[in-house]
Amino acid sequence: MPAAYIQDETEFDALLGAESLLVVDCTATWCGPCKLVAPLMDQLADEYGDRAKVLKLDLDANQAIAKRFGIRSIPAVMFFTAGEATETLVGAKKYEEYSATLDKYLA
Repeated sequence: MPAAYIQDETEFDALLGAESLLVVDCTATWCGPCKLVAPLMDQLADEYGDRAKVLKLDLDANQAIAKRFGIRSIPAVMFFTAGEATETLVGAKKYEEYSATLDKYLA
């Protein structure tokens, strides 16, 4: 099942409060490297769906969130544990790097 999109900041904040482990792929339709990361996020959502919430966020529609977390270049994948930003991987990475980061917070 593909990773769903977060619609707005209200939904984003609700997820931060509700999820113990949240992975947010900051993306945009015009971003080439983001298209490489998208299927990896879908794979992550599939593989870790029972232990972590993996979602996508269109930064063009959610610039306030980008500002809030200092996201200046994309793709950027943010990891949140208990509502706190714990790590951000910037640039297109291999699947193993995303899964290893997630595993670290699941341990």
